Amino acid sequence: MGGAPAQIPAKPSLGVGNIIADSLGICLKRFAAVFVISLLPSAIGLFLYSQVIGVEAILGLAQPQFNDTAAGVAYALAVLGSLVVYYITIALLVQLAYDAKLQRPVRFGRYILPTLTAIVPIVLTGIAVTLLVVFASLALLVPGLWVYAVFSVTVPAIVIERIGFRGMARSASLTKEYRWPIAGLLLLVLLFTSGMSFAAQFFSSIAYDAGGLAGAIVFYLLVTTIATGLASLPLALIYARLREIKEGISVDQIASVFD
Repeated sequence: MGGAPAQIPAKPSLGVGNIIADSLGICLKRFAAVFVISLLPSAIGLFLYSQVIGVEAILGLAQPQFNDTAAGVAYALAVLGSLVVYYITIALLVQLAYDAKLQRPVRFGRYILPTLTAIVPIVLTGIAVTLLVVFASLALLVPGLWVYAVFSVTVPAIVIERIGFRGMARSASLTKEYRWPIAGLLLLVLLFTSGMSFAAQFFSSIAYDAGGLAGAIVFYLLVTTIATGLASLPLALIYARLREIKEGISVDQIASVFD
């Protein structure tokens, strides 16, 4: 008589709910530090775009105008500059997330060197991932999210493992078999940040009517900065969870590379 068929062990869950909860927890417990780091891309993005389309257009108070090719080129350069700063911000927040997860104090000075030494691959792979996501999104939303899921932990891999331009391949390997759960998580993040962006423009217009342009800018930066932090922290936690599942590496082992 044949024995009972061997049961295949169930695949460990990514834990989307836990990642979201941990991201919110880190943002709340380390709010000041997350805010300071996330303010950088928000402020620089606001400045760059305001030079091209005007600050009123960014705040939703006026329609952007592209009168010539030069304006279009300037806008593209503003987008590029914002992406550069955004991916540097992710690299900083990745390290902060692990310190927060381990109940360690924030160490701004310790985050800078690993970011600067890997800044070229961080920026170039980040731009490459963005372009891939944009091209995929031109077809449908789901392919764009799926492509982003494939390469979602590129920056954490580069910063933590110091593997340079191999970060995209490493991300593709780590996310294999978990891309749809990651895509679902990223969709939730996208919906949240889109809602925050809408709220930023809506309430900025109210702030403008009440206190003028300065008040509108302050409110806009406040909302978009919080959204940036909450959109970046899950990437660090996704990376940590994938390494835990696939390699048995704990968060404290991941963070030990900075000690």
